[in-house]
Amino acid sequence: MSNEFIKLFELIISASLINNFVFTRFLGLCIFFGVSKKMETAVGMSITFTAVMMVSAAISWVIFNHILVPLDITFLEIIVFIGIIAGLVQLSDTIMRKVSPGMYYKLGIYLALISTNCIILAVPLISAGEKYTFIQSLAFGLGSGIGFAIALIIMASIREKLELADVPAPFKGLPMAFVITGLIALAFTGFAGLITL
Repeated sequence: MSNEFIKLFELIISASLINNFVFTRFLGLCIFFGVSKKMETAVGMSITFTAVMMVSAAISWVIFNHILVPLDITFLEIIVFIGIIAGLVQLSDTIMRKVSPGMYYKLGIYLALISTNCIILAVPLISAGEKYTFIQSLAFGLGSGIGFAIALIIMASIREKLELADVPAPFKGLPMAFVITGLIALAFTGFAGLITL
């Protein structure tokens, strides 16, 4: 295996497990708690989120390195990245409405919240800050999307089981979700130091 392939693999593993945005950086919790009640919505949001994240990472890299840097206007990166992400979310919103109206209505407001989600914005910002290549930016976007998908699917599977459990009244709903998230976050700290980049 080539050295570049190993670095890309490490970047994907690092973004998805070691530096998981939900469980180690605690970003994107609004969507995380909102759509992790049912497995169907969690899977739908995972696919949409990962697709938007990878495409926005690619487009943001091209615009940052071929327009913002040469024109010396890198201070506009946040505004430009938000514009790119908002356009992609609008596109995915339209596509999902046509292709899967049932999923579109189940995701509801959370689909629109992708455009202001801190994880999606963090990916191009970190890529620009770390000076990743185009392929590395794609790998980082993919790893971050996989990490978010893992977080959503783990949480949705636990919350579906909890509906059948005898949970004390003060812990029903969101309080129990916070407790579970904290415990999963503790488990994810076990990945720390697995790969040093």
